[in-house]
Amino acid sequence: MIKRIFDVSFSLVGLLITFPIIVIVSFLIWVYDRKTPIYIAPRVGKNFKIFNIIKLRTMVVDADKAGINSTGDNDLRIIPIGKKIRRYKLDELTQLWNVFLGEMSFVGPRPNVKDETDLYANDEKKLLSIKPGITDFSSIIFSDEGTILKDKKDPNLAYMNLIRPWKSKLGLIYIKNQSILLDTRLIIYTIINVISRKNALKLVCRELEKLEVDKNVIEVCKRNKNVENFILNQTPVIK
Repeated sequence: MIKRIFDVSFSLVGLLITFPIIVIVSFLIWVYDRKTPIYIAPRVGKNFKIFNIIKLRTMVVDADKAGINSTGDNDLRIIPIGKKIRRYKLDELTQLWNVFLGEMSFVGPRPNVKDETDLYANDEKKLLSIKPGITDFSSIIFSDEGTILKDKKDPNLAYMNLIRPWKSKLGLIYIKNQSILLDTRLIIYTIINVISRKNALKLVCRELEKLEVDKNVIEVCKRNKNVENFILNQTPVIK
């Protein structure tokens, strides 16, 4: 109940504050191709319930028909202004409406497409025991997901091997330790991440150290080694 009050209150405030930004960015998207600036797509939420996530469009219309769910920074489907929108996570602002409606929360595991959740191992299915969120540990640690997937011949496969196992692990860590105080700190870290990724990573790692999580997870979250070589040599235990 407290978390719901928190979500409703701050999503409403967030919508009021960011409304001018949403309008301006929407107009710039529309100017590019005279198409709707809003992207609405099905995602899997709490208890496997499907809901429509609302985002500002960063790709060409019908880009999802290509069957590629993971996107590298050099994906040709991304429109010019879309790169800037993704860089500063402006496409996520409209998800405040999903939070207000009760389909999402401010903080929680990021919502995924059904094709991906259908592949979840039993432990990963716990990620769907709570509402998905706009941000969480993994949203900060892998905010450069597009860079990791850049130039990959098969972005979906690269995502499954390099990112998904760790995002799932971090999501389960959040579920185990969730609290309003942790939510507040993660929201602050998310804002800091837009300004200074280096400082945000340090804060998240410090948070994980306090929670006494597996050292391999913390090493991955430091992101101070070659991400592919290190991650591929570490297999997270999902539990």
